[in-house]
Amino acid sequence: MLDIQKRLTNGFYVILSLPATAMGFALSVQISALSFILSTQYHLEIEDIGLVWAAGPIAGIIGQVLIGVISDNVWFLNGRRRPFILIGGILAALMLLALPNIGVIAEGMGVDGILGVAIAVALTLDLAINISFNPTRSVIADVTPEGKARTKGYTWMQTISGTFGVLAYAVGAIWDNYVLIYTGAGLVLLLSVLPVFFITEPRSLKAEEGAEHDTKTPGFSALEALLAIRPLWGFLLYAVYGIVLRAMSLDIEGYLVEGICLALTLGLMAQALMKSETGKSKAEAGQIGFQKVLAAHAFTWVGVQTMFVYMFSYVQYRMPELGPTDMGRVVSISFLILNAVAAVLPATILEPLASRIGRVKTHMACIAIMAAGYAGMVFLGFTPLLIYAMMGVLGVGWAATVSLPFAIMSQKVDQAKMGLYMGLFNLSVVLPQLVASLGIGQAIGAAENKNLVFILCAASLGISALGWVLVKEEQQTE
Repeated sequence: MLDIQKRLTNGFYVILSLPATAMGFALSVQISALSFILSTQYHLEIEDIGLVWAAGPIAGIIGQVLIGVISDNVWFLNGRRRPFILIGGILAALMLLALPNIGVIAEGMGVDGILGVAIAVALTLDLAINISFNPTRSVIADVTPEGKARTKGYTWMQTISGTFGVLAYAVGAIWDNYVLIYTGAGLVLLLSVLPVFFITEPRSLKAEEGAEHDTKTPGFSALEALLAIRPLWGFLLYAVYGIVLRAMSLDIEGYLVEGICLALTLGLMAQALMKSETGKSKAEAGQIGFQKVLAAHAFTWVGVQTMFVYMFSYVQYRMPELGPTDMGRVVSISFLILNAVAAVLPATILEPLASRIGRVKTHMACIAIMAAGYAGMVFLGFTPLLIYAMMGVLGVGWAATVSLPFAIMSQKVDQAKMGLYMGLFNLSVVLPQLVASLGIGQAIGAAENKNLVFILCAASLGISALGWVLVKEEQQTE
């Protein structure tokens, strides 16, 4: 073990952050370039673009949970998380190179349309990112003690990752998305492969007091996983329904199923958030706390994913005079500003503030600010400058979203099952993403007024902020 790891120096936190940074950079490239390329180069309709984006969350549902469980129980190449970071990083770099060459790949395969190839590339890219994202986040919890040191690990993760995210959008804004893609492939490969050899992972994971399993072989069952994600059952039901509809090209009139799924989601989330941890065993209280985090976090990602996927449609609606290149530049600069704020805030503002008033209160305030920023986009987003200003406000919530929930969640679950629960926690991201890509995509595609994009975003973040009010604050340790 390196001395910097023993002493938990700032240099070690930087190294520890780089694998997650690689995956974050790959995701930034995907966000910046995928919709743009599919719309301008391959001329796909907005509903088809939403379907391509839906492939990624599907990969996340399978990939993060499965890889989390496996990485809790294996030891290979002197690491538990290391092998999956290496595999995912290499695969992600290759899929980034495939993005601008979807047409060439389709032609080489003798395929007439490119939609199927686009879905395959997006699915493989997101599967690669998900293969690595879970281990890159889990390893931070593995090698840092619970308390302020772990909060620092996740806030530094976002600071380093966010800084590179800014670089991604800067490249896209200054040059173009094609330069961004080829630059990104090289950086993703470098940042995912090299740092893991300077991080020493613990040979065994420490179980929580009162855990009912052997620390060497953390248990897992599908029933355990299904019960743990109970607040997300409405999202899961709609995801299955939406995928079947699109796969079979069915057209069902009315919104009965959507209404049922929404009512089920709100009911289960309210039930989870109103449960009390008082008087419960540590394991039971941890499960209740974990479900509360899922419930509060899920609606954040309905809004965030809606912004990521349909931002280009909103810009086209607001400023129809812009050509494809200028439109792409406005979107890239917007996400650059979002990530610039998110890069600066976690280590400089959010970590000290969380130490003072608590992680949950800090996060809740940031999500409320993001909801206000989305409302600002509805009423003020008439020019690129006003959009950029609002994106700066949104960056406050984005900074918290990609840093604090991991520290909050990791404090509530069995440490010997961190990979499993990190994967289950990711379902509060990918299932809402599917709702945004499938159901919301249809609504936005049918609406003449694309302000609907940020009306839905504002409503989702408002619900999320209210949810975080009911999440219990755990006492932090040094």
